[in-house]
Amino acid sequence: MPLSPRRTWLFIVLGSLGTALYLMSQPAIPTSERLVSVRNRVLPAVQALARNQSVALGAPIYIRIFKESQELEMWLKPATGKEWKLVKIYPIATWGGGKLGPKLAEGDAQAPEGCYAVGPRQLNPSSNYHLAFNLGYPNAFDQAHDRTGSAIMVHGAKVSIGCFAMTDPGIEEIYLFAHEALSAGQPQFSVHSFPFRMTAERMKQAASDPNFPFWQSLQPIHDAFEQHHLPPQVTVVKGQYALKP
Repeated sequence: MPLSPRRTWLFIVLGSLGTALYLMSQPAIPTSERLVSVRNRVLPAVQALARNQSVALGAPIYIRIFKESQELEMWLKPATGKEWKLVKIYPIATWGGGKLGPKLAEGDAQAPEGCYAVGPRQLNPSSNYHLAFNLGYPNAFDQAHDRTGSAIMVHGAKVSIGCFAMTDPGIEEIYLFAHEALSAGQPQFSVHSFPFRMTAERMKQAASDPNFPFWQSLQPIHDAFEQHHLPPQVTVVKGQYALKP
C-alpha cells in the first residue's frame, strides 16, 4: 500500500536524522595547513590515477606491502564489478632493519609483517616525516605473542628505524587516497604487510628460515587476495590469524 505524504515525510526526516547522527558519531579526520597545500597541488594527479583504472577518488582503499621488493600497492574498490583495481605500485625507500621477519620488540628496528587496520585517528598530517599514518602495531596477533613497539608508521622523508618510509611525493599520493577514502565514509582500511610475494617457489626457498612458520600463517591471506582480488577479512582467533568466511 502506498505511503501517505505525511508518512513519506516522516521516513525522510528519520532517515536524514539517522544519517546526521551517524556522521556526528564518526571520529574527525585530522587536517593541517600542510595537508591543504598538498591536496591543492596533488589532487589532480591522484584523481587521474584513479580515473585511469575506472575508479573514483574517495572509493575504499586496500594496501599491500612487500618488504623484499620494497613495494607498496594501492588498490581501490570499483563502483561496478567485484575485483578491486590496482591503481599504483609505490617504491618503499626503506623499511628499517633491512632483514625479513616480523617486528618483535621495541627498538629492534624491524618493520611489522601482518594485518593492520588504519582509521581516521591514525592519520597524522603534521608529522615530522611530512605526512604519516600509524599502522596500529601491535595488533591483537602481536599482543598475543608478546610483541612490543609503538608509533610504527607509513610516512615520508625516506628515513626509517622500523617504519615504512616513502618518498615525499609517494606519501603525498598515498595519504590523499587514504584521506579521501576515510572522508567518504570508509571506517578504516586494511594494510597487509608481507615479507615477499608468497609464490610457491619463494615459499620453498624460505622453508629453512626461522620465521617460516609465521610466514605460513600469512600465506592464506596473501593467496586469498591473489585469487579473487577482494581484500580478505582477517581476524585473530586463539592468537592466530584466521580468514573470515
